[in-house]
Amino acid sequence: MTLWIAIAAVAAGSFLLKAAGPALLGERELPPWSVGVIALLAPALLAGLVVVEVLGRRWADLDWTVPVALIAVVGARLLRAPVLLAVLIGVVTAAALRALTA
Repeated sequence: MTLWIAIAAVAAGSFLLKAAGPALLGERELPPWSVGVIALLAPALLAGLVVVEVLGRRWADLDWTVPVALIAVVGARLLRAPVLLAVLIGVVTAAALRALTA
């Protein structure tokens, strides 16, 4: 039950934060520098998430199959494979490498 309360609280907080911007700003334009910061925020956070997931906490849990699978996904996307197929290629690559080295 506590998990559902936490999920509801996070959902409500997210809704309130998203509603606060238009409610507080109204029709005013954002300054040009803030538009640039907002545009670059998502890619920067995504890059940080990828680094932490690949290298592990405190960069101590590096599983060498993950970067190889990530390279396989990037290669598949460069060859214009659909996203789902590229992810599947990454999963199969990591699983095959782990099976071969186990």
